[in-house]
Amino acid sequence: MADVETSHNPAEHRYEAHLDGELAGFAAYDLTDRLVIFTHTEVDPKFEGHGVGSALARYALDDVRATGTHEVLALCPFIKSWIGKHPEYEDLLHR
Repeated sequence: MADVETSHNPAEHRYEAHLDGELAGFAAYDLTDRLVIFTHTEVDPKFEGHGVGSALARYALDDVRATGTHEVLALCPFIKSWIGKHPEYEDLLHR
């Protein structure tokens, strides 16, 4: 299977992951002046177990870090759990 290709789709307020040209999953968010609020992450069942969710989380959080203008509020259980397993991203969390 091909590598997971990730992208930001600001028009849809989500980060997307594609495998073999097909949408494999997404991480949806709401945006405020100071926060990126991750609300939901979904991976198509046929792509589960291929690292799609992890690729989405890493890409989205790296993108937030690169902008340097927002903190993260992780309402999405997957994103929240992923950050818990990757403490190098905890500095992005809204306190």
